Amino acid sequence: MGKPAIIESSHRHLTSPSKGDVIKEKHMKPVKITVVGAGNVGASLGQRLIEKNFADVVLLDIVEGLPQGKALDILESGPVLGFTHRITGSNSYADTAGSDVAVITSGAARKPGMSREDLLKINTGIVSSVTKEIARYSPDAVIIVVANPVDAMTWVACQASGFPRSRVMGLSGALDGARLATFIALEANVPVTDVNCWVMGEHGSSMVVFPRFATIKGKPITEIFSKEVIDRLVQRAVNGGAEIVGLLKTSSAFYAPSAAAGRMAEAVIRDSSEVIPCAACLDGEYGLTGTVIGVPVKLGKGGIQQIVDAGLTAGESAVLSASAAAVRKQIDSIELQG
Repeated sequence: MGKPAIIESSHRHLTSPSKGDVIKEKHMKPVKITVVGAGNVGASLGQRLIEKNFADVVLLDIVEGLPQGKALDILESGPVLGFTHRITGSNSYADTAGSDVAVITSGAARKPGMSREDLLKINTGIVSSVTKEIARYSPDAVIIVVANPVDAMTWVACQASGFPRSRVMGLSGALDGARLATFIALEANVPVTDVNCWVMGEHGSSMVVFPRFATIKGKPITEIFSKEVIDRLVQRAVNGGAEIVGLLKTSSAFYAPSAAAGRMAEAVIRDSSEVIPCAACLDGEYGLTGTVIGVPVKLGKGGIQQIVDAGLTAGESAVLSASAAAVRKQIDSIELQG
């Protein structure tokens, strides 16, 4: 793997706290995560986050009673599960003030026969409006975009927030890689913990899967499966979201997306420096500028600490560039309101 390309960040590695620091931490405000949108993805994410018990959660939605009811229901599971942080529901952005991370799940969901591109216009308006409110009340937050088409919506959030690109990212490879890993584990009849995958490019039909970055116990699947099997698994991963939409009929996936977004949020809050493929705003990395695609990044305090150079071959770079061009076409069609 090549030398990582570094995005500037205010991140500092922390030493072990002194006794005085521990006492001081007791008086610091608790970590706060806002989830915008109390639908299937948002509510599931709120539940996953609060059950990890490392941050308070605000579940926000424009529908009166919806976030309050779901948050209260989740909160009442605390005595059973043993989490001590609080989850609250609200219709006011004022209650989200001072959030460390804000996850945007709000927006129209895909229905059968609808592509992510079909969502572009309506979700541009929603994500732009939500992002401006987040920036107003939580100017130091890290934003994670889940709304589709996620690459273009991440670009919208970058523009609307005015934040450094290191503090805005989208859900892509964390979910796409999980789907591919699931299919590989099923095919090989191994635990999913034995499988590791990097999926890059657009979160959509031009998703980029380089089989050499998919391994079982460190061994590339190119040394385990035939090309026909690999092609089948890759195609299923590319169509992973559509497959679930087709089965559910009236909604889209939410369990796996909420788990993937939760993993990203936790990496930021816990300052884990974990490498996870995410949709990132590129400025020269991989030879690409002015676009957003999924690439491996190191996540921690402050958001994206590094964009990792995967060491692509010339042929692989060309494939990634083609995927980026598809996203660029979406971005070029967006008209942002002032």
